[in-house]
Amino acid sequence: MIRFRGDVITLPRRRNQGQNGETAEKAATEERDYSVRAVERVCSILNLLQESIDGVSLIEVGQATDLPKSSAFRYLWTLEAHRYVERDEHTGLYRLGLGFVGMQSRHLEVLRERARPWLENLRDEFEETTNLGLLDGDHVIFVDIVESRHKVRLAASRGDRDPLHSTALGKAIAAQLPEARVRDLLERTGMEQHSANTITTAEGYLDELAKVRRLGYAVDNGETSADGRCVAAPLLGTHLPAALSISAPAARFTLKDVERAAKVLIDVADQITTNPVTTQRAAERTGP
Repeated sequence: MIRFRGDVITLPRRRNQGQNGETAEKAATEERDYSVRAVERVCSILNLLQESIDGVSLIEVGQATDLPKSSAFRYLWTLEAHRYVERDEHTGLYRLGLGFVGMQSRHLEVLRERARPWLENLRDEFEETTNLGLLDGDHVIFVDIVESRHKVRLAASRGDRDPLHSTALGKAIAAQLPEARVRDLLERTGMEQHSANTITTAEGYLDELAKVRRLGYAVDNGETSADGRCVAAPLLGTHLPAALSISAPAARFTLKDVERAAKVLIDVADQITTNPVTTQRAAERTGP
């Protein structure tokens, strides 16, 4: 959990015009479908499994892919043979297998490497602690942290785990998940009241997530620690449930500061996920 640290307080692609005078309008109408139906079905199966906590049945896979049970079974059997899917012998439900672990680990390392220079730049710009968080089971884990240089600061430790319902990182990530999964996660963990501002009902939390999706960022306004404040933006398009945040003592990080920081965070999150060139330039500005 984030705590105060310090000496005093510990708290469709564009086509070119053809040589024979082909107009752009005509070229725009010539759309080709290069998709492979079998690959699309595999993607549908994997997406379904990714959104499930307890696993999915053969019938659910067939419905999601519009396949008869016999065909859905063959897809699952093939994925299971390559360890991308595993079947629970007791329940008969399917879930993602260990074949993805290595890929996810490398994907996370790439994300950390790309986010690090931005976290350092954000820390220098706002003079507060910056964080990279990831959904790990039913909590948020701090994957990387660049601490503020202030003697009194709000900071967690790398590897710490915080709840979804009271943190800005948790809200930013949960806002991108299906509602059914959010409800399942809240039911598993409960909604402990950490302060007077903590949201403690599922409906109230879902309303908060709708606000997060509308604004593009999430705020922890003294909900985890009464004297702390945090703002976070999701890392969309990474295929990982992750977010960036800035956290600070509330006395130093006003709501006006939060609004300004949120705009910067949204832009940085977009740069990290869509523009490797600017990420490299951020690293060059930061230096070794």
